[in-house]
Amino acid sequence: MTLVAGVDSSTQSCKVVVRDAETGALVRQGRAAHPDGTEVDPQAWWQALRQAAAQAGGLDDVAAVSVAGQQHGMVCLDDAGTAVRPALLWNDTRSARAAADLVAELGGGQAGARAWAEAVGSVPLAAFTVTKLRWLARHEPELAARVRAVCLPHDWLTWKLGGTGGVAADDTSTGDIGALRTDRGDASGTGYWSPATGEYRLDLLEHAFGRSLVVPEVLGPTGRAGELRSGVPIGPGTGDNAAAALGVGAVPGDVVVSIGTSGTVFSVADTPAADASGAVAGFADATGRFLPLVCTLNAARVLDATATMLGVDLDELARLALSAPAGADGLVVVPYLEGERTPNRPQATGSVHGLTLRTATPAHLARAAVEGLLCALADGLAALVAQGATVDRIILVGGGARSEAVRRIAPQVFGCPVRVPPPGEYVADGAARQAAWVALGGAQPPSWTIEEAPEYDATPVPAIRHRYADVRDLTASRPTV
Repeated sequence: MTLVAGVDSSTQSCKVVVRDAETGALVRQGRAAHPDGTEVDPQAWWQALRQAAAQAGGLDDVAAVSVAGQQHGMVCLDDAGTAVRPALLWNDTRSARAAADLVAELGGGQAGARAWAEAVGSVPLAAFTVTKLRWLARHEPELAARVRAVCLPHDWLTWKLGGTGGVAADDTSTGDIGALRTDRGDASGTGYWSPATGEYRLDLLEHAFGRSLVVPEVLGPTGRAGELRSGVPIGPGTGDNAAAALGVGAVPGDVVVSIGTSGTVFSVADTPAADASGAVAGFADATGRFLPLVCTLNAARVLDATATMLGVDLDELARLALSAPAGADGLVVVPYLEGERTPNRPQATGSVHGLTLRTATPAHLARAAVEGLLCALADGLAALVAQGATVDRIILVGGGARSEAVRRIAPQVFGCPVRVPPPGEYVADGAARQAAWVALGGAQPPSWTIEEAPEYDATPVPAIRHRYADVRDLTASRPTV
């Protein structure tokens, strides 16, 4: 049996799976937590990877390994490869003003947005690396002066695995910044690499930061980013969404809705997207195709927050939600609990509308929270369709998909059936499948058997989205600073 390993370094934790390269059968796995916050010392990711790999039985017997990671984060390194400051994560919104400034500087309004979309497939948002570089240059100039290279979380971990001799290496060792490697999928979320041309737009990076920096070499789907100490090849890795698409076996016509820390709606496409509205990010995938994507900041944690308010666990929250009528008798939750990325309202707050004596019940609030979460994702689905996405089936994944209420209410909100694969580590699985592709070769990734996804269907209730649309733009917003 040929074994391969896949790593998912997400916002909240690191997961490692070891699978059979030919069949995809799970052999063993491990997990370790990441610290909370929107900025993190990269060494915490490294320590978590080591712990998760050890829990998974180590990597000594694998034929290849790949790392998938949270997109967009900014890891800045000096000449010696030492992190200059804690990494800013995708959900850190302090660069919201920088994003607006960068659009304004390329023409402002629709002209500026169109210029960015045509250049790199996406309009800058606070999540993107390019905006964080601008923020660093303007707000921490002394630290910015020390920066010689910039990379993403998955790039840094891949470099750490290969550049320091593997997972047994000392935590504080550094490496050659010229050995940084990345892939198309993650590079496409930086704001300075074009999926359409396959080239960096270093002029845009320099415009944002004020000078040039070392950036990772962009590898193809089966490129080798380095080797472990044992000589085992390290695949190029990718961003978490591209890895999830690979993990669930998504093909053109599939739309994946992932409800994790963030909410994402994405499809596999044969042509690149360039949405000047900024709603759809024109990313690349991990196979050589493209991955138009809509991302919301608020997803599974909306369920967590609502359960906390009601003093119940998630199973009871689902039971309560399903006991209330569709539409929650007019109660609507706009779930912008941490600002929002799509629509671009980084300083927004959440709100509740339609509160009456009738709707002031735990069941109504639970139902409205689930519907609000799904309505935000349904808006993303509509944006993808407007950009030409074909919807043959919807695949619902992520921690939030474990909620019975989410699974049963989703068809009412989306207006079509959804398929829900068994709970799994699909990002780590996608990384493992890429590693198998590297180990086994071939023109396409190996075909792995994926468990049949049960289908959930229900009569659509358009009134849910109509009521949500009526109130979402009334959400209170704090001034951008």
